[in-house]
Amino acid sequence: MSKKLLVTGGAGFIGSNFVIDRVKDGDFVLNLDKLTYAGNLKNLIEIEKSPNYVFAQGGIEDPELVSKLLRKHKIDSVVNFAAESHVDRSISGPGEFIFTNVVGTFRLLDTVLGYFKELDSDLKSAFRFLHVSTDEVYGTLSPNDPAFSETTQYAPNSPYSASKASSDHLVRAYLHTYGLPVLTTNCSNNYGPFQFPEKLIPLIIFNAVNGKALPIYGDGKNVRDWLYVGDHCSAIDTVLKRGRVGETYNVGGESEIANIDVVQTICSILDELHPGGAPHNKLITYVKDRPGHDRRYAINCEKLKSELGWKQSETFESGIRKTVKWYLDHIAWVDDIASGAYRNWIEKNYTGR
Repeated sequence: MSKKLLVTGGAGFIGSNFVIDRVKDGDFVLNLDKLTYAGNLKNLIEIEKSPNYVFAQGGIEDPELVSKLLRKHKIDSVVNFAAESHVDRSISGPGEFIFTNVVGTFRLLDTVLGYFKELDSDLKSAFRFLHVSTDEVYGTLSPNDPAFSETTQYAPNSPYSASKASSDHLVRAYLHTYGLPVLTTNCSNNYGPFQFPEKLIPLIIFNAVNGKALPIYGDGKNVRDWLYVGDHCSAIDTVLKRGRVGETYNVGGESEIANIDVVQTICSILDELHPGGAPHNKLITYVKDRPGHDRRYAINCEKLKSELGWKQSETFESGIRKTVKWYLDHIAWVDDIASGAYRNWIEKNYTGR
């Protein structure tokens, strides 16, 4: 049965991939996005004229707008992607992260709760609020520590992860205090089409293609669990449809790889697919590590697999090749969003390291 979804942050990286999947699958999607620097409606060109897709510009912190949209479109589920999400940006400007991720999530929850209370019993039983979060709320792991599970104690180490941890707690509180039927997903590092080129993988591809330095924090041995964005979107849809109310589900790629190995893999693929400038790994440059840089993340997603039957479709090897090829085929997309504001940010973050 098709759903009527309000997707917040649906013009961002993960959100736009999710919106495209849901619209193509027949769900109605109302996409609410503030269109800050990482939001890009060009991500959604292929579905923008679909009869089951509507875009509205605005923020989750605007209760009047959100309330109006919920009622106008008779929404039966909310998927909340809207967030400030880059650790480096949270270090240089934490205030925006607290406002969007904490205050914004609170206002969204409160507005959705008011709408939920007005629904009849059948609609209430089907209604869901799914909050998309991150594994960074769990802190960092030593090399031999077991992977994060849904019961791992929260220990955020950056303003970004602290703000997401706060939002997770608010979501839980709205279930236990007010009865709002919530679900939470905590994912590992995503990669794939439409990712803004401030994150590691698109930054490395973009810089390598343009013959620029490939900046690696510290010794490059920080380990992340890499999750292809299409697999993440399928996991969210699975949790939305079959997840137990009030539960948290970890979503991971089960591909633990050090940053330097990710970069070396990208360079090897580019040597093959874009040989100009090869070998690309000659551009690798080690820079001063960022403050509070978590050493290792790893996700145990067995709960999602065993309870709900989800599994990944991509290995890191297949997913990273698809991703590199996508960026090579969409250089104009990258050039278009790599604006003066983006260049200023890169200079601010990396110059002097």
